[in-house]
Amino acid sequence: MSAPQLGAHVLTCPTRWSAVDENGHINNARLVGYVQEGIYDLFCHHATAVRESLFPSGFLIARHEIDYLEQLHHRPEPLSVRLSVERLGRSSAHVVVNVCREPLIYMRARTVVVARDRESGRSRKLSQNERRFLARFMAESVRGDAPTSAPTSSLPQRVPARAGGPIPARRTRRRCRAAAA
Repeated sequence: MSAPQLGAHVLTCPTRWSAVDENGHINNARLVGYVQEGIYDLFCHHATAVRESLFPSGFLIARHEIDYLEQLHHRPEPLSVRLSVERLGRSSAHVVVNVCREPLIYMRARTVVVARDRESGRSRKLSQNERRFLARFMAESVRGDAPTSAPTSSLPQRVPARAGGPIPARRTRRRCRAAAA
């Protein structure tokens, strides 16, 4: 189920007991599945995308960058998969996906989605209608007059523990919000 939200597309997904791994949490590969479900929902099932026949030949995933932030356990409450467009390129959309269950973000992905040409199977230029559609999911501060030049923010990096050295302090828990960064 999708929910409208300013600057974000939100898909509600249940977790499944069958996705629990031997460590007792939802398997990392299944978390990537939530990212893919959210992207597919935005590009293929969003009412505007369907009504205006956007992305008629589909799209390609060119890149996933993933940060696993918290362990996710199966519970009856569904997850929110929140997508925002961080930047638009000539043929691509850089999408930030937060997999949340209030109040925490369990995983954040940055994914590059590329418009596909049916005949060649390669990337193609985004149409003006597709650009307008995707710009609706950009943060208001980024949208402005030039939706193609959104600044990219860097995620906090984990510092690996040195052999025999101190263990890095645990980061504070992230709040589940629709913001792109």
